[in-house]
Formats: sequence, C-alpha cells, structure tokens
Amino acid sequence: MSFAMVDSLRRTVAQRLIVIEGREMEQTALLDGMEENATEQSSVTKSGMGAIVHDDGVAFRVWAPNADSVSVLGTFNQWKEDATPLKREEHGTWYVDVADAKAGDEYKYRIIRGDKSYDRIDPYAREVTNSIGNAVVYADTFDWKHPTFDRPAQNELVIYEMHIGTFHRDDPDQPGTFSDAVAKFKHLKELGVNAIQIMPVAEFAGDLSWGYNPAHIFAVEQAYGGPDALKAFVDAAHEAGFAVIIDVVYNHFGPSDLDLWQFDGWSENDKGGIYFYQDHRSNTPWGDTRPDYGRGEVRQFIHDNAMMWMREYHADGLRYDMTAYIRTISGIGDDDIAEGWGLMQWINRDLRNEFPGCYLIAEDLQTNNWLTKTEDQGGAGFTTQWDAAFVHPIRSAVQEIDDAHRDMWAVRDALCHRYNGDAFQRVIYSESHDEVANGKSRVPSEIDAEDPESRFAKKRTILAAALALTAPGVPMLFQGQEMLEDDWFEDTDPLEWERTRRLKGIKRLFRDLIHLRLNNDGLSKGLTGQHIVMHHVNENDKVVAFVRRAEDPQDDVVVLANFANRSWDQYEIGFPDSGDWQLKLNTDWSGYDQDFDDHPVEHVDATEQPYDGLAARAEVSFGAYAVLVYTRK
Repeated sequence: MSFAMVDSLRRTVAQRLIVIEGREMEQTALLDGMEENATEQSSVTKSGMGAIVHDDGVAFRVWAPNADSVSVLGTFNQWKEDATPLKREEHGTWYVDVADAKAGDEYKYRIIRGDKSYDRIDPYAREVTNSIGNAVVYADTFDWKHPTFDRPAQNELVIYEMHIGTFHRDDPDQPGTFSDAVAKFKHLKELGVNAIQIMPVAEFAGDLSWGYNPAHIFAVEQAYGGPDALKAFVDAAHEAGFAVIIDVVYNHFGPSDLDLWQFDGWSENDKGGIYFYQDHRSNTPWGDTRPDYGRGEVRQFIHDNAMMWMREYHADGLRYDMTAYIRTISGIGDDDIAEGWGLMQWINRDLRNEFPGCYLIAEDLQTNNWLTKTEDQGGAGFTTQWDAAFVHPIRSAVQEIDDAHRDMWAVRDALCHRYNGDAFQRVIYSESHDEVANGKSRVPSEIDAEDPESRFAKKRTILAAALALTAPGVPMLFQGQEMLEDDWFEDTDPLEWERTRRLKGIKRLFRDLIHLRLNNDGLSKGLTGQHIVMHHVNENDKVVAFVRRAEDPQDDVVVLANFANRSWDQYEIGFPDSGDWQLKLNTDWSGYDQDFDDHPVEHVDATEQPYDGLAARAEVSFGAYAVLVYTRK
C-alpha cells in the first residue's frame, strides 16, 4: 500500500469492515444456533464442523449449500452409498449422527447435485490417509507432558526455520518425519536457538513438498507422521525450551489434490465454487485458488484453522505465507482486497486475546508498516514481519565480487530499518527458504559457486549472518546455515549432517553469536534492546560500526564489521564511553575455521576524546571480512 493513500485506504477498509464484521457476527449466530438446536431439538445433535467424536458415536457436519443431497460413506457402513444420509440444516450445512462410527474410521462425503455425484474429503478433517485418499475420524486423546510453556519475549527470540521433510531423515528414501526432527533437538539446543518455525505441515499433494500447496488445511501431513506426531514434536520442543511457530497458507489453497474445488458442484465462470472467489479476485500465482474472504463460511473456515493450530497443537505462533496476496489481488499494487485485510485483523485479534504473547508473523515483503500496526490503528495486528529491507541489501553487499562496489550506506539503512519505530516488528535474516531457492542459492554458493567452502565464501557468509544476529530485530536462521549448507534448497535434498563434524568450528561461531544475542552471560544486554547508534560508516574503506543499546547505557554493545578483504592494525572508531572494552567475539578467529586469518585483535582502552559523535575513541585491529563484538565487561 502506498503511504500517500494510507488515510484514504484506511477509511475505505473501515467502511467495508462494518459489513465484514456483520458477516462474522452472522456466522457466530449460526454456530450459536446449532448449540441452541442441540438443546431444544435433540440431545444427540452436536455443534461444530467435520467429524465430531462424542461418547455415543460420531456426528458429521459439512457445508454444501448447493447440494441436493449429502451422505457419508465409510468403514462404519461398509461404504454403502445411501446407508447414511445427512439432513439439511439452515445456512447450507448438512448433519447426521452415526452411533456405529468411531475414531479411526475412514470416510468421505457423497454430494449429489442434479445428475452429478461428487465424493469429497471432509474440509475439516483432522487426519487423512493421504491427499487423494479418505478422511479419518480423529479423536484428540494426546497426553501432553508439557501442557504449558513460557514463551520468550519477542525481543529475545532467535528463530530457526525448519523444513520437516529435509531437516533430518532417518530413512534416506523417505521424507523426514516429526520424530526424525526431534532426534536432532540436541543439536539445536547446543546451537542456542529458542524458537523453531516449521514450514507448512498441512496435508499437501504427494510426500515431497515445501508445503505451500495445501490440499487439506486441517489435516497434518501423513508423510511427516500425522496429527499425534506433530503434537509429540511440539511437546518435545517445549520440553527442550523451543517455542514452535507454524507456517500457514491462506493466500491460496492447493492448487493440486484440491477437494475444495467446486466442492458441492456449484461454480460461476468456471471458477472454484463456494470456497473461492468467482471473479477476477480468484487469480493468484498459484491459479484461481484465492479463498473468498468475503463469504462468512469461508472466513470462519480459515479462522477455525488458525485457532486449531494454537488450541489443539499448542503452537506458540503462526507465520502467514505471503500476506500481500491476502490483502491485494496482484501482491504488489493498490488493488486492495479489504475483506482479506479484515480477515487477518479478526484472526489476529482473537489469537492475541486468547494467547497473550503469541507470535504472529507476516511474510509480506513490501516493507508495509500497516501489517504490524495494531488493529485500533487500522493495522493488521501482526507482531512482526519478515523484512525485505534487511535481507536484500545485506546479501547484495556480501555477494558482490568487488569490494569497491559494496554499498555501506545501504548496509547502514538495512541495519537501522524498523516498522512503526519498533525494531522487533521485523524478522531479519540472510537466508530463508525463499532466499535460497527460486533461482537463488545459499549464500556460500552465491559468493563462490565453484567452491562454496572457499575462504571468501565462508568469511562473507559469516559476515552476513553475524549482522543478522547483532542488528536490532528478531534474527532467524534457515536450517543448515550453521553448517554452511551450500547449493539451493530442494524438498528432495536433506541436510548433510556430516558437515557439523567437519565444520564444527562454524557451528561454534553461530553458537557464540547466539549466546551473545541472548545475553546468556549477562554482559551483552544491549543486543536485546531497541536502539542502534550507527556512528561509523566508512564508504571508502568498507567498514561500519554501531552501538546496540537497551535502556541502560551501561549495557551498550559495540559491533564493528569489515566488508573488505584487508586487515587493519590501527583503525580508530568511536566508543560510547571511556575505559576498558572487552572483545567478546572475533569472527576471524582461526579456532572457528582454519582458513580464517586470525589477525591479532585485543581488548581496547577507550580514551575520553569525542569521535564519531560519541564520547570516546579507541584504536582497534581486525582482519579481513571480520566482525568484532565489544562489551564493557
């Protein structure tokens, strides 16, 4: 959204949201009516959608407003076509209670419209045999060992983005599972991260995928282990001290293995039917598969899904895939979808109210302040968003072949960028699943495609990662960064775990950076603070230095980054105060890697002479492409 149009757009959104909220209220009334009917009409009628397990069987409810008849076929009735018809209710839902059905039974709905018949997987199914198989009646009987978890504050998060299928494979011929990932939690614990963000785990087509092609958004991918295995993953993560953030996809569904498509046989303009827009708003880069955010039942469907991950799976937050395609048609223009904006506001409001302190992350990549404004300000209510204003300038700076062409002012802007004056409204990173695929490689391979473990590749890759872990923001690593994984990300290519032995010094370097970022020794609190003073930008020599600060200046941390292939024995920079400043980390240390230069560096004694706009100055030494971190103690 262009900032020149913000006020006008906010008024337009606010006016349209009145209608949208009315639809939400109508849908709530519909669900309340179901509960009233349960009391007034029959003690057997159950509220809810999908397969509802109760003491006397299983009730089934499905939304199919254009159907002439609906029946449920399953193992409980030997898949007989007409054995179990559903009764039409108000608002286009159909219902039946089946005493012989039980958890574990497979089933499908048979929908008749005119002379056509459709067998459909339940849109609310919590489990499926596979994306083109059957729904499975699921009963939530998981025994949580750790039902509560104290989430780290957002300014103390270090996120590790994980793809379950490739993070760790016990069987090299099968995708990785949730239990396979748990087996490597010790590695993550040693690394020091405290949050795991898993790429989408809703059931998708086939067994190999990034997950951004959801076929059944309420079911957990069977190739990964299914719903109970995900709960065991979250339970084990909480035991190990990791928050869990789940990636969700609401900007489109499918496009393949999509039973939602023309679900009850009705559509207009040969579009997707009741779950999708029937006009030009349906169009996305993934086909005509944008959900109809203006239809109450579809809004409720998506809202219920978001709440499910938090309520039933004990997730600590959600990361929304490409919100630009929820709030606009093109993803980049002013062709706004006010209903999509209102839907995000509604979901985020309810999530924050029910789960205080949860993380709500937008991938929008349009540097839009409104995503992370609060709802009462007209914002979408996300707590933070992926920041394209960091990753692209930083990667450009370290991937540039010629030192002379590195832009230190662009680096300065990347380090200082923030949304709405809040540094922690942005997630900063040098690698993510998008940045290491789609025509782009891992940073080491971008720097040196022929030898991704060359001195240049290693040192400049670390330079980028070190800035993500010392700049203000919520830092994120993509799986394998800590072992310098090369090439590009593919859902067929698992991490090479032997790298953790061969490159154990690199892992130690990441561990030390994370240790400082989280102030584990109580000496680097400035790295958890809001403030950055970008006091030194040397475009000629390609050196920058900055001060990270919390509330107390005594917690200041000074960071220096050298973007040139040359060392310095005497280089003067400003310090916030005079006295001893202790060197806490030098990325050029040969203990991290034998190819590093190990240029002599020391603690410094800053003198009380103003420099770089600060109160004191000192001469420092550092190696090529090195990052140094200083604290007062």
